[in-house]
Amino acid sequence: MHTILPFLLAMVAAVVLLEMWATKLKIAYPVLLVIAGLLISFIPNLPMVRINPDLIFFIFLPPLLFEAAWSISFKEMKKWWRIITSFAFLVVFFTALTVALVTNYYIPGFTIALGFLLGGIVSPPDAVSTGAITKFVKIPKSTSAILEGESLLNDASSLIIFRFALVAVGTGQFIWQEAATSFLWMVFGGVGIGLLLGWIFVQMHKRLPTDAASDIAFTLIEPYFMYWVAEQVHSSGVLAVVCGGLYMSSQRLVFLNSTSRIRGASVWESFVFILNGIIFLIIGLELPEIVSGIHSKGIPLSTAISYGILVTGVLVAVRIISGYAAMVATMIFRPTVLPHAASRRRRWLMPALLGWTGMRGVVSLAAALAIPVKLANGQLFPHRDLILFITFVVILLTLLVQGLTLPYFIRRSRLFEEIFNEAEETETRKKMKQGLKQHIYQFLKHKYENELHGHTGLEKFILQWEERAKATDDSWMNEKTKIIFLEMLESQRQYLIELNKDPKVNEEIIRQQLYQIDLEEERLKMI
Repeated sequence: MHTILPFLLAMVAAVVLLEMWATKLKIAYPVLLVIAGLLISFIPNLPMVRINPDLIFFIFLPPLLFEAAWSISFKEMKKWWRIITSFAFLVVFFTALTVALVTNYYIPGFTIALGFLLGGIVSPPDAVSTGAITKFVKIPKSTSAILEGESLLNDASSLIIFRFALVAVGTGQFIWQEAATSFLWMVFGGVGIGLLLGWIFVQMHKRLPTDAASDIAFTLIEPYFMYWVAEQVHSSGVLAVVCGGLYMSSQRLVFLNSTSRIRGASVWESFVFILNGIIFLIIGLELPEIVSGIHSKGIPLSTAISYGILVTGVLVAVRIISGYAAMVATMIFRPTVLPHAASRRRRWLMPALLGWTGMRGVVSLAAALAIPVKLANGQLFPHRDLILFITFVVILLTLLVQGLTLPYFIRRSRLFEEIFNEAEETETRKKMKQGLKQHIYQFLKHKYENELHGHTGLEKFILQWEERAKATDDSWMNEKTKIIFLEMLESQRQYLIELNKDPKVNEEIIRQQLYQIDLEEERLKMI
C-alpha cells in the first residue's frame, strides 16, 4: 500500500500536467496520456497497477456514463433519435458481425464467438476522446448531439454483445431463443430500473433535508447503485445508468438548489477528468505486459500488430459504409429532412467525417480487461492476450491517427463554415436576454406593483440590469427584497424552461443562462 499509493498520486499529478500540456499544444489530452503511459511503463521497478476484471466496469463506467447523461442535450437527442439509435444498435451489431467474420477467416483458431467478443469490445466509439478532440474545432450542435447520443447508447449495445459472446465462448453453444429473451430483458429491464431509481432518487433529494455537500455525495453514489441493482437482476447496468441519469438531469432544477448545482458541476468535472485520465494512462501502462503475454503464446509481435491494423481498418470502413448507407436510406425514405442542394458537398462528405470520429477508448479498455483469465471449467480463456493486444492496438491507432488528423480534416474540408453564423447566435442571445427582462418586468408589475413605487433597488434592477453587479451599496437589499429577487430568478428559470421547448433554440445557450441565474442566486444569498 505504501508503494502503490505514491504511484497513484503521481498518476493523478501526471494526468493534470499532461492535460495542461495538451491544451497548450491544442491536441486531445487522451493522446498524450496514452503515449505517456506507454513511456512510463518502460521505467524499471515501477509497481504493477492491476485492477480486478470483475470490478473494472463497476469502478469506471457508472460515473462516466452518469456524467455524460447529465451533459447531453436531451432535446437534440430526441431530434436526431433515428440516426442515433441506428448507429448505437444496428451499426454496433453490423460492426461486431463484420469483425467476427474477418477475424474468424484471418486469425488461426479464432472462432466466431471469439470474433463477436472482440467485435463487442472494439465497436463502441469513445465520447471522451471525440469530445476532447473536437473542442479545438467548431462542429454543429446536431453533429455533436449525434456523437454524444450515440456514445451513450452504443456502450450498452456493445456490452450486451460482449456478455452474450462471453457466454458462448464459455459454454460452446448459443441458443437464439434464450438470447432474444435475455436481450429484451436487458434492454427494457435496464431502462425501467434506471427510470424507477432515478425517480426514487429525485424524491429522496426533494424530501430529505439535504444541503450541497450531501446532494453531491448522493449523486456520486447514485450511478453505482443504479448499475449494481440492474446487474443483480441480469439487466443492463449501462442502460440503467444512462436512463436514470437522463431523467435526473431533466429534473435538476426541481430537486437541486443553485448551490448544489454549481458546486456539483465542479466536483463532477474534476472527478470524471481524473477517472478518464487514469484509465487512459492505464492503456499505455498495460501494453508491455500484454506484449509479453502474446510472446509467451508464441505469437510474433509483427503478426499481432497486423491483426490489430486489420481490425482497425475494418472498424473505420464499416463506420464509413454505415454512414453512407444511412444517408442513402434517408434519401429514399425521408428525403424532406435532407439538407438543401447548396449543402450537397457537405451531405456527401459528412458520412466520411463521422466515420473518422470513431476513436476507441475507455469502454473498450474496460471490456477487454474484464475478460476472465479462466473459464468456468478452469481452463485458460482462449486467446485472451491476443484479444487484449488487438484492443490496445485499435485504441492506440484510432487515438493517434484519427485523433491527430480529425481537426485537420474538419478545417481542411470546410464542411461547417456555412453552418456557423456568429451574428445569428449573438442575436439569439440578445433576444433571450431581452425576453427575460420583459418577462421579469411583467412578473414584478403583476405581483409586486405596490412595492415597485419608490423602491430604489427594484427600479434599479428593472432599468439597469447590468449596473447591479457594479453597485457598492447593498443597504437596499433587505429580507423582503431578497425574497422578491429570489422569486424573480425562479420565474426566469421557468421562462427559460418554456423557451427551451422551441426546437429552434440552442439548449446550450439556455443552460449557460441558467448557470448565470444560479450564480446570481448565490451572490444574493451572500448579501
